[in-house]
Amino acid sequence: MKVPQTIIKGFSKYTSTEKLEMVCKLFAAPDKTKNSFESFLHPDGNIQHILSQISENTISNYPLPYNVAPNFLINDKMYMLPMVIEESSVVAAASSAARFWAERGGFKAHVVSNIKNGQLHFLYKGDPDKLKNALPEIKSHLLYYVKPVTRNMEARSGGIVSIKLNDRSADIPGYFQLDVGFNTRDAMGANFINSCLEECSSGMQQWLNTTEGFSEPDYEPLMAILSNYNDNCLVNISVSCNINALDGAAKGLDGHEFARRFALAVKIADIDVHRATTHNKGIMNGVDALILATGNDFRAIEAGAHAWAARSGKYSSLSRVELSDNHFSFILEMPMALGTVGGLTGIHPLATHSLEMLGKPGAEELMMIAAAAGLANNFAAVRSLTTTGIQAGHMKMHLSNILLQLKATPDEIEKTTAYFKDKKVSHQAVATHLAELRK
Repeated sequence: MKVPQTIIKGFSKYTSTEKLEMVCKLFAAPDKTKNSFESFLHPDGNIQHILSQISENTISNYPLPYNVAPNFLINDKMYMLPMVIEESSVVAAASSAARFWAERGGFKAHVVSNIKNGQLHFLYKGDPDKLKNALPEIKSHLLYYVKPVTRNMEARSGGIVSIKLNDRSADIPGYFQLDVGFNTRDAMGANFINSCLEECSSGMQQWLNTTEGFSEPDYEPLMAILSNYNDNCLVNISVSCNINALDGAAKGLDGHEFARRFALAVKIADIDVHRATTHNKGIMNGVDALILATGNDFRAIEAGAHAWAARSGKYSSLSRVELSDNHFSFILEMPMALGTVGGLTGIHPLATHSLEMLGKPGAEELMMIAAAAGLANNFAAVRSLTTTGIQAGHMKMHLSNILLQLKATPDEIEKTTAYFKDKKVSHQAVATHLAELRK
């Protein structure tokens, strides 16, 4: 099979082998490349079938390290956190911060609210005031109309919890939103929400067509889709202690000086977008790793978190510090729409293991666990930045990656690791040391 130089039609209908062979023709050594891709396929055919069915046009797997971080004491319950991430310093930072705070009472968390939302976007050419006044009747009709979709969720005490009409005609002429709130219980609920919203679109059309004084041609539905900005699906987590208990948190600093420098760094992240972006990325290092390990959608959480960070009109820190009466508190509040049933959580074998490792939590408990991973990484990063600097620890953790890149032998790895035990690590320094060893 040759790789066409024109548009490929029907590629998804090719067998996995045909797709792989076509892709490998793009490489200088097709047979060698094919063997490499195939080496990453799971040896258990049943598991590989699951992995291949999850996505589209799958030709191989892309493994990432599955790591664990111990000592997370959250609401007086100890957890071992699964984290899927390629950066060793993130796991080390989470583990270090978790132990530090476990010795000082641990993380305290609560779910502020767990309502997800979506919108039916439409244009309306009729009388806007008349439409607004009819909202109670519209709500009643839509709740009945979508009953076939919501029945099972309502049996689990979930379903549609609110319907609002937003007039956005000042932004776009005739533009309205039907803003719908959902309780999806322990499911993330994306498919449920989207199905409900599409039914609401049809239901609106039917109501306008059958209600005296309204005209269905005045209504033009545009989109029916959930929002990843779940500002009513919030988790709050914090760590706190007497400032004197921070003595020893950093070498050469007492608790008061450590708290002062730490609070100042977080304040800078609150006022400066350049620092805020990196500060929040540090939070998401932990959050994303936990979310990926549990089969949830880290991209959706990322989008919602950064929108939340900019909700005032200025992008700022997701976390904050409170200093008062000799007391230190470090607090994180952010949107976190997660699920523990449905989606990949019950399909991907490692996602299932992750949830069992965490004690089979419900969605709200998982929200708190993920937030703890974020706050732990944030604490560890700011502590390093304001004391020793972040590169010393990061590059020590990165040493093994550098040695892999430079194809060091086991003997060279042992000698180089010992050599850099008390020295500053950089790619150039490691390369130079290896060159000396190889002479």
